[in-house]
Amino acid sequence: MFFSKFPKIQYDIKGDRNEKIVTDILRRVKQRAKVSDVANLFDIYDVPDGETPETTAQKMFGSVDYHWVILMTNNITDRYYGWPLSFSEFEKFVFDKYTNPDDTHHYELAQTSGPTTSSDYSHLIEVNSDEVGASSVSNREYEQRLNDKKRQIKLMNPGFLGMFVEEFTSLLSS
Repeated sequence: MFFSKFPKIQYDIKGDRNEKIVTDILRRVKQRAKVSDVANLFDIYDVPDGETPETTAQKMFGSVDYHWVILMTNNITDRYYGWPLSFSEFEKFVFDKYTNPDDTHHYELAQTSGPTTSSDYSHLIEVNSDEVGASSVSNREYEQRLNDKKRQIKLMNPGFLGMFVEEFTSLLSS
């Protein structure tokens, strides 16, 4: 569905002057910055473990074909690493990336000015290991925080889906 909206171009793939008609995958459309701030256009959604963009699209829009809308409106360009990994995918990722997932990744301390608590760990600052009161954060915990941060996405109100797809199609063909 996503690439079906892209224009076709003539392209000489082999450089032998034998042009073929191909989809212009280099065409890009970006969501207007102000659009993502419109309160009634989006709801916050927490992606459950194991849910894919296709599953979310089916639940929210009635078709897996609109998974690209979810990815695009959340500025996710890497389907695998931009979307939250399931528990089993996460475990495999951590063991592939680190020799010992339970080794120390870094040390941190709560900041003393500004917000001193937060649910997203933004109140913590990275410090040296010899800093008084510093706590160690394991590789696994560090990666889990990053993965959990990806769980909260914006979902477009289904009533605006048709208008969004129409504008996307229009922008691609201009």
